[in-house]
Parts: sequence; structure tokens; C-alpha cells
Amino acid sequence: MIWALAYLPVLAGLGIWAVGASRGRTALLGGLATVATLLLALIAGGRSGRFDWSDVLTLQAALPPLAQAVAVLVPAILLPITLFAASHEEARGLPRLVGLMLVFTGGMELVVIADDLVTLLIGWEIVGACSWVLIGHRWREQPPGLSANFAFVLTRAGDLGLFLAVLTTFTVTGGAEYDALGRLDDWPLALAAFGLLVAAVSKAGQVPFAPWLFRAMDGPTSVSALLHSATMVAAGVYILARLHPYISAAPGFGTAAMALGLATAVLGGVVAVRQVHAKKLLAGSTSAQMGLMIATVGAGYPGVAVLHLVVHAATKAALFCAAGTVHRVTGSFDLREARLGRALPVSAGLTAIAALSLAAVPPLSGGWSKEEMVKAAEHAGLFWTTAAILAGGLSAAYATRFAVTAFGPGDRDEASERRGESAALLCLSGAVLAMSVLWLPWAHDAVSAWIGAELPTGTRLGLIASLTAVALGVLAGLRAARAPSAPPGQEWLGLPALYEHGVIRPFHGLAGVAARLDDGVIDLIPRGVAALGRQASGQLARLDDDHIDGLAPGAARRASQGTSRVWRGAVGIAVQAASALAALAAGVGERLSDIIPGGSGRLAGMAGADLRRLQTGLSHHYYTLLMAGFALAVGLLIIGG
Repeated sequence: MIWALAYLPVLAGLGIWAVGASRGRTALLGGLATVATLLLALIAGGRSGRFDWSDVLTLQAALPPLAQAVAVLVPAILLPITLFAASHEEARGLPRLVGLMLVFTGGMELVVIADDLVTLLIGWEIVGACSWVLIGHRWREQPPGLSANFAFVLTRAGDLGLFLAVLTTFTVTGGAEYDALGRLDDWPLALAAFGLLVAAVSKAGQVPFAPWLFRAMDGPTSVSALLHSATMVAAGVYILARLHPYISAAPGFGTAAMALGLATAVLGGVVAVRQVHAKKLLAGSTSAQMGLMIATVGAGYPGVAVLHLVVHAATKAALFCAAGTVHRVTGSFDLREARLGRALPVSAGLTAIAALSLAAVPPLSGGWSKEEMVKAAEHAGLFWTTAAILAGGLSAAYATRFAVTAFGPGDRDEASERRGESAALLCLSGAVLAMSVLWLPWAHDAVSAWIGAELPTGTRLGLIASLTAVALGVLAGLRAARAPSAPPGQEWLGLPALYEHGVIRPFHGLAGVAARLDDGVIDLIPRGVAALGRQASGQLARLDDDHIDGLAPGAARRASQGTSRVWRGAVGIAVQAASALAALAAGVGERLSDIIPGGSGRLAGMAGADLRRLQTGLSHHYYTLLMAGFALAVGLLIIGG
């Protein structure tokens, strides 16, 4: 049953994509598949499973309470997003979009239920591949495809850390199960732990990988809502929380996680405050919020990070749906052209709930989970506490600015509320309100006991400082909303420009040099073989004419010219005796003797030309070859098993 959490949404999604349907039928089928996945997640708690792939590889799955909370979260968030997509996105390609979001969900569920590093790696790669396809969903336009490639390559660079963790664990222990991580120590444990940290921060959009989240905004709004709330970005935080008992003993792991997380929380907050693009503001917010969660894991409270992950998922999905509504009405994501409060009062009210939760304003759920993270930072020291409080103040500023500029009172007073969009916002903002019960001791004690989370204790001074930062952040956000600003001159504080000039262009230059080297030097080998083959063919043909057919130099030529007495002596007798047979077999013998050198030359030339065609420089060709090789490897492993 536990494996069905992964393959049920995958099969359903592929089926919806293949069958295709109207807008309403697509929403119905996608909703039914999502509800089935949600029910499975609710009843599969505590179960486990294994699949013996071979004598060496065994895939394992388990669903402890911490994992079950996330397993329930993923389809619970997908359900309203599917409703939003069916109402908001273009009808063209909608079955493909909804189907791939279900496949995306299945990959995330595989990450959640994984109980060994190989299963985790498979789910991790499925999530990465789905994000590439979904960001580039509008493949007929150039920008989404380029952005999908950028996001895919940048996150894949971080994925090397997960490969390092898998190889290190398997080499040292002979196994890849999570318990094997607990048998590591010294430098192997450090390699595995920091490899997992690198993979996690790349998926979670942390510095220095953060710019990919901005490029991912070229995807459909429903994809952004799912990606930023409960799937790919959340995978980085989840896996660190899930594996924290095994890797927390690695020297320097906690400090590194807090440093990366809080640096991104502060820098991401600054980036979000300066944005006028609605989705990019929320993307900077996602990096900042994930940074706070990763810092909380580093401080030793993974359960608190997961609780904020759940609260943040509903909040961020609601705000992305609100951004999509702004784009539908105004035709732009520019917040300076919005202020739709009078035109869309229902959307404005529901968005305010989610924005205030993101701002951590009590008594909304985001305020409770954020204060728990500040308490966790207090246990790490004053420096970390100050950074967490500053990040919280910035959260209040960008959340307030988003809500006021998007749905504050303005001149526009005519616009239509779409039922699907409003229903999705209602579900998500309603979930934010419902989770506000976590402020009550009996509620947060029960939830923390269920998932095995230890709640930190904090000081009254820390709480006062944190709430003061939130209040100042709200005031700063109001002020920023009243004074429209120009978009920042550089994206993500100049990190994309640094990659462009420091990595991408030098790499392209190196690729150009390699291409010229390939054409001018390496390709000389097949071309030279072909030329030698042709030359040898000519030489052998002349040898055949002069010495085999004529038995004397020039004899065949003189015979063809009708010259008398070409054949002499014993040779002439032998030739005359075999002339009939020679006439019959001349054509066949000629072809047989010439086919070896001539054919080898032509085959060498054709092979060289075909091999050069593989080097297209197009990422989707290489990815197709990669997937074909992966499928072949899977087939060989299955046959071998």
C-alpha cells in the first residue's frame, strides 16, 4: 500500500495527460486522483515496504509520523491548486499540465516515503525532471524553455551532493538505508551530511542557488503555487528534517545549516521587499522562509521546521493564486498596476488572511510557527537570534507590501471573480485560519507529540523583540506600498549576472573551443580512416586488374583493347582454358574483391558522421539520451534481479 502513494498519482497523471479532456472533466479527474492520494496518505501511517531490486539494491519505504504529516500535506495542497488551474490556466495543454502536476506529486511522495538513499535519489530525480517540464510548460515560447533549462542545470549542480552522500554511505557501510548513515563517523559522516546539505539547499532555493526560483516564475502560476509550497522547494527542508537524527553529529553541520539558512532568510527578505513583480516577490519570500526552516533544523529542532513547512505551504499557495488573479485582471504581474481591492473584494479579503500569516501577525498560524523558530534560534545564541528576528521583520514588510499593492483600494472597480479561483483561495486561506488553533497549548502539544517534535522554550525578551520587529515590518511594508518604486536594477542582488559572466559565458567559450578541437582534430580520425580506405580500395582494384585478372602487368588493358597475342605460353593456355569461367565470374569477383576496402572506408565515414550528429548542443537531446540510458540500466537491473 505504501508504494501506491507514489505510483497512484503518477499513473493517474499520465492517464489524464494521454486521454485529454475538457476543462471541467480535467478538474474532476485530477481532483479524484488527488483525493485518492490524500486518503492513502491518511491511512498509510506507520506502514513500511521493501522491494528487492537485486542482491545488492533494496528499495525501502516507511511512513513515520513526521513523514506522514508531509505526505498528507502534498495532495492536500494540490487539490485547491488543481481547482485553481482548471479555472485560471489556458484550456490548451490543461490536461498535460494537470497530469504532470500529479506526476510531480508522485515524485514528491516517493521522496517522503523513502527509507533509503537510493529510493530518495529516484524520487529526487523525478521531482527535478518534472519541475523542468512544468516550468517550460509553454514550450512554444522561448523564455519558459530557457528558464526551465537554467533552473534544471542549477539544481542539478546541487544534486551532486546527494550522489556524494549515496556513494559515501554505500562504500563505507555496504548499504544505502537511512540507518546506514548512523553507522558513519568522522570524514565519511561529514561527506554524507554536507552532501545532503548541498542537495537540500539547491532544491530549497538557498544561496548560492537562489536565482533559479526567479527563473522558475516563467512557468504557469499554478505550477509556481505547487512548486513553492509543497513539492520541490519543500523537499530540501523535509529531507534535512527527516535525516537530522543521522547527520546532526557531523562536525560543523548545524553551524553550516544555520549560516546558509539565515543568510538566505535575510538576503531573500531584502530581495522580496525590493520587488514589484508579484511572483518574484513571492519567490524571494520562499527562499527566505525556507532559510528560516533550514536554520531551525541546524539549531536542532527539525519538528518545528516541518510544522512551519505545513503552515507555510497553505500560506504561499494562497498568495500565488492571488498573484495569478492579479495577472488575469491586469495582464501583468507588476504590482504597481494592481490595487484591485474594490474590484475583487472577496479575493482581497482572502489574500489578506494569507499575507498576515506570512507576516507572522498573531493570532494567525504563521505567527505561531515563526515564533517557535525564533525560540529555536535563541538556543543557538544571540547572533542567530538577531538574524532570525531580522528575517521575521523583513517577512512582515514584504507580505504587507504584497497585500496592499495587489489588493489595496484603487481606481479599478470593475473585474470578475472566477469561482474556481475564489474557491481555491477560500480553501487555502481557510486552512491558514484553521491552523491558527496551534496558538492554543492543547493543540500544539497534541500535534508536536504526534510527529515527535520537541518544541523549544524561549524568553519573554525574545518574544517582545520578535513581535516588535513584526510591527515595524508591517509599518515599513505600508510605507513601501504607498511609494511605488522602480524594479531593482539587478535580479537577486546580482547573483544571476555573476553566474552569466563568471560561469555561463566562460563555459560557452570553452565549449566553442572544444567544438573547434573536435572538428579540426578529433574528426580527423574517422575522416582519415575513410580516406585511407578509399585509397586502399583504388590500389587493390588496380592490383586486381593488372596481376590477378591479367597475370601480367597491363594484360587486362591490352585485352580490352583487342590487342592480339596478349596471353603467351603456359599462361595463355591456362587463360584460354578458363576464359569462359572468367567471363562469368568477372563481375562477381570484381565486386567481392572491391567490397572489403571500399565498404570499410564508407562504413568508417558514415560512423564518424553519425557520431558527430549526436553532439547537437541541445539540452533536450542530451536529456533524451540520459533517460534512454537510464531506462536501459533499469531494464538490465531488473533482468539481473
